Amino acid sequence: MSETNLFSPVQLGPYNLPNRIVMAPMTRLRAGSEGVPIPINATYYAQRASAGLIVTECSMVSPQSLGYMNCPGIYSDEQVAGWQLVTKAVHEQNGHVFLQLWHSGRISHPSLLNGALPVAPSAIAGTGELHTPDGKQAMIAPRALETDEIAGIIAEFRQGAKNALTAGFDGVELHGAFGYLIDQFLQDGSNQRTDQYGGSIENRARFLLEVVEAVAEVWGANRVGIKLSPSNTFYGIADSDPQATFSYVLNALNRYNLAYVHLMEPNEQDLATRKVLNPVAPLFRSIYKGTLITNGGYTKETGNAALASGNADLVSFGKSFIANPDLPERLATNAPLNTPNPRTFYGTGANQAELGYTDYPFLETQVA
Repeated sequence: MSETNLFSPVQLGPYNLPNRIVMAPMTRLRAGSEGVPIPINATYYAQRASAGLIVTECSMVSPQSLGYMNCPGIYSDEQVAGWQLVTKAVHEQNGHVFLQLWHSGRISHPSLLNGALPVAPSAIAGTGELHTPDGKQAMIAPRALETDEIAGIIAEFRQGAKNALTAGFDGVELHGAFGYLIDQFLQDGSNQRTDQYGGSIENRARFLLEVVEAVAEVWGANRVGIKLSPSNTFYGIADSDPQATFSYVLNALNRYNLAYVHLMEPNEQDLATRKVLNPVAPLFRSIYKGTLITNGGYTKETGNAALASGNADLVSFGKSFIANPDLPERLATNAPLNTPNPRTFYGTGANQAELGYTDYPFLETQVA
């Protein structure tokens, strides 16, 4: 039997994917006003539909979850209609696309929230600055959520999942990584609560698992994924025992039969900030029994090695998908890759929306 590689087909939930190359969720900040996706967003994703699976950029489940300007949402009828442009365009290219559901939690600022404080498990500020309508601003201490408010946040995730179904997606991914709200509940550096959502690992994981259950009620668990980053240090997120914390979570997730768990390897910033778990996928592969997607600066060679070793079932690519809309073809034919331009990763303004977004050349164009 031939060795599993990036180009081997795979069953993901109810879907038969033609390859194991996933387009990772990446913030691009090019939505229209009020977080409504616009036609150029549909073009961007459709260009990349040869991925076995596309996971969209993070999308707000409520106005309170806004962390960045020009980020898309999934809580209004107008946003749903905008996303319908995207799903229609991707499906016309025979692609599969999941929407990433997101709440930023403390990674926000009153300037983005009409003067309101961001919310979080505890009144502990994230580290760093955010772009706001009033310029760059340091993050401030959020407001700790009251216990009786938490059910309302879970309901917003459930409604976002329903809206994603209406918008025509193939599934959803929960953003449980990178120091945003789900991650803030999970890790003890940001969660100092004394109610049933704080203290023990079991309590800190409660919010994550209740969100999983709410969204799975809408979609069926086999069309729900979750992204986790055990070694991430973004915005000052930290845990006193990440191996124990994430081992508990991954073991708990086994009972749901999810579409997948999407695990992030540490990046250079994480490794430079403090001692972190590295590598991640091999550490947790023996604990999580379901489908595992790995992400972390992979090349064709290292991606194939991760699959061949059994440490992962699919591999997601980020920056290389930004610069190469036809990445699977380029990897398959060993063609040279376009180089991504970090200066155009994030929104470039309405008059230059295509710059570094939909204007990277396809291989056939370059050859011609």
